[in-house]
Amino acid sequence: MQISLPLSAHKDWRERWFPNGEWALVLVLLFEIAIFSAIGQNFFTAENFFEVIRLSVELGLLSLAMTPIVITGGIDLSVGSMMALAAVIFGAAWHDAGLPIPVAAALALLTGCFGGALNAALITRLNIPPLIVTLGSFSLFRGIAEGMTHASVNYSGFPASFLWLGQGYLGGVVPVQFPIFLVALAAYAILLHRSAIGRTLYAIGFSPSGARYAGVPVQRRLGLIYFLSGLVASIAAIIYVAHLGQAKSDAGSGYELAAITAVVLGGTSVFGGRGTVWGTLFGLFSISILQNGLRLAALPSEMSGVLTGTVLIATIALGRVRRRAKTEAAHLDKPPDEADIMKNSQLAVLCAAVIAGSLIVAATNIWLVHSLKPGADTVSAGTAGTPATTTAGHRPVIAVMPKAKGDPYFVSCRAGAEEAARELGADLIWDGPTGLDAAKQNEVVESWITRRVDAIAVAVENAPGISTVLRKARQHGIRVVTWDADAEPDARDFFINQATPEGIGNTLTDEAARLLNGKGDFAIITGALSAANQNLWIDAIKKRMASKYPGLKLLTIRPSDDDRDKAFSETQVILKAFPTAKLIMAIAAPAVPGAAEAVQQAGRKDIDVIGLSLPNLCKKYVHDGVVEAVVLWNTRDLGYLTVYTSTLLAQNKMPAGAVSLQAGRLGQIEIRGSEVILGKPVIFNKANIDLFDF
Repeated sequence: MQISLPLSAHKDWRERWFPNGEWALVLVLLFEIAIFSAIGQNFFTAENFFEVIRLSVELGLLSLAMTPIVITGGIDLSVGSMMALAAVIFGAAWHDAGLPIPVAAALALLTGCFGGALNAALITRLNIPPLIVTLGSFSLFRGIAEGMTHASVNYSGFPASFLWLGQGYLGGVVPVQFPIFLVALAAYAILLHRSAIGRTLYAIGFSPSGARYAGVPVQRRLGLIYFLSGLVASIAAIIYVAHLGQAKSDAGSGYELAAITAVVLGGTSVFGGRGTVWGTLFGLFSISILQNGLRLAALPSEMSGVLTGTVLIATIALGRVRRRAKTEAAHLDKPPDEADIMKNSQLAVLCAAVIAGSLIVAATNIWLVHSLKPGADTVSAGTAGTPATTTAGHRPVIAVMPKAKGDPYFVSCRAGAEEAARELGADLIWDGPTGLDAAKQNEVVESWITRRVDAIAVAVENAPGISTVLRKARQHGIRVVTWDADAEPDARDFFINQATPEGIGNTLTDEAARLLNGKGDFAIITGALSAANQNLWIDAIKKRMASKYPGLKLLTIRPSDDDRDKAFSETQVILKAFPTAKLIMAIAAPAVPGAAEAVQQAGRKDIDVIGLSLPNLCKKYVHDGVVEAVVLWNTRDLGYLTVYTSTLLAQNKMPAGAVSLQAGRLGQIEIRGSEVILGKPVIFNKANIDLFDF
């Protein structure tokens, strides 16, 4: 059997190093660098170059491990979940069992080895397709991690000597984890391109049965790469924990798909038999640089997914066309030189498509730069209001991050933020993850540090995870404010507190007691179980019950992850599992209408719904009598106060020890220590809800 290997001594250097046209991705990278150097502030710097590398290490390790698997025609969907399980094992071993960091790390690595070996055994011994096996272990590993932590426990407080692995720099420039990535890169390059084992992996990808007839130990080779995948995922988990300063069950969420994207974008065929480590590396950095450049140019980060997906689909489709053309050529018994010509022509089309994708990226970026107006992700605030005095004519740049950009609650806050920016003559950047993702919050803050904004305001998803990078921002002279939910006090200058936890908890509990006449069972639907502010509210609710309403009984607390559909399904579960429940208390903006819809569809008129949400989201259910009351503050005022305070801080107009703040149209605002208090929550009901529009 004759097998064409990807590297051959008879080919020139381009064919040896870039057998699948990976040089086209090099052009894409150069093009991205040129564009973002022109439109991204502080993009073309050594500091940002190493920052891109630092933020790419965990995903890069998974991508390297995925490359030989895809080359053999397989897939591993469990690497992200393996990261989560290894991270939780590491955190529990150190925090709960009191083991030293090296021993805890060894247990995490053993966990990765066991997970990889389990996948390998099921695939090679039972001949179950890799897609089915790793889809199952994807749920298994994540489920074990969530079970160990109840999906809410985050291990933090790791020693500085360990955190240095993910946050430190060699010589003040090179990220500490970079040498680890280089070692992994070299190991996989040797395995795939300079070893007999690597050649057999390509043979397996071309034809598993043919490789088996040729004497290749197919099962052992496949077992090896799946075992290594689990091991590498656990290494990535340890670096991830050191990077974020926390070990949690949602670590690595979505990383498996991002790793597959990098591998396939780098030219590795999803049908097997083709691919290189270098292509994966170029695919990884084309994605990382695109994300980093969009942030530094203050452009919508959602563009990254759209553009990456477009180029990826085009790459796979054209790869399929190329494969089909080669098959047809073989059936027609064309001479070898004609088949080679067909191969090169298809490769040229593929490269042209990739370059065209990069041109689309560039053109879209330039168009957005010239078309941004107030209401886009960057607001130039000099067009309205009276600008405050700035130093040497410099207009402060205020970067504000919500927990999730698409959440209606934060969309409402953004309107107030833009109003304050226009009034004070500040430039507003509004960006963040599209879902609840503490790791993405860190990445965005890192890019703002590189961009050297004047102030950063973050609605914190996870306090231990974000605090380290916020401290770094302060060390760079950037003023830091938290809002909606707080970080650790030494990580910020001020916390914009929409209301005290006691005020919120007492108001909700009093309303529940009124509706239940002081006695009855109820359930809580929160946002994320790890959300710091919502957990403070729940603690206040429990204290109020114990001190004033002993007849109230809290049956369960269920997460909605700030998703209306999940709140709907969780409410359905509560209605079936807890028949004595008489009230649903939803304390996340999308959760109230989700719970109300479930109660309305069930026809349960004996169930009352209350909670924290936006009036506009709940008006229908309030008028229908499903939702009795909505408790909230004016979200537009919260966004307004956040930017107002951040701007004054950036201009050094917040005197130390101040007990009040004159905040524009809001008037005099109380300051308690390092907390700026917006005011008391408001109860919205049938009598007044139509008076509000947010």
